[in-house]
Amino acid sequence: MARKGMLLVYTGEGKGKTTASLGVTLRAIGRGMTVKYFQFIKSPERTYGEQIALRKLGVETVQLGIGFTWTKTPEEHREALRKAWQIVKKELQDETTDLLVLDELNNALAISKFPIDDVLPLEEVLEAIRSRPATMHLVVTGRSAHPDLIAMADLVSTVDATKHYYSEQDVTAMKGLEF
Repeated sequence: MARKGMLLVYTGEGKGKTTASLGVTLRAIGRGMTVKYFQFIKSPERTYGEQIALRKLGVETVQLGIGFTWTKTPEEHREALRKAWQIVKKELQDETTDLLVLDELNNALAISKFPIDDVLPLEEVLEAIRSRPATMHLVVTGRSAHPDLIAMADLVSTVDATKHYYSEQDVTAMKGLEF
């Protein structure tokens, strides 16, 4: 029986969406699957714990973004999203990939501070996801998952924020926990 590729979406306001995708990634690696991990918002100018670990495990890990939307101009972000989408669109056609993770794609699709429809067109993204190889598993993470993506998904997990030390204890991002 041929494997059917699943679409898993991790969304919500709580911490743990990327972490959930990393758990799926570890399972796939353990089963000898080919995994690729792309991050839409994180910048290659910084290092992240997951990036270091995944590369040690032989997983192609690429940061496609330039950071949070308030760190650069809208045009810089638009250009980064345009380039990211061109790369990922090709990856969504790669029949040799068993598991493709698109970390923070939901965040990118939800940007409303500046126009993105011409550089990251929602309908084109959804069609590329629908048209991926039949056996490719796809994980999409990030806040504010689009309702159409949720409707397409085989699994949607929403991570709620019940309590967080950022707001509760005025703690900033910590190495090993957030990056």
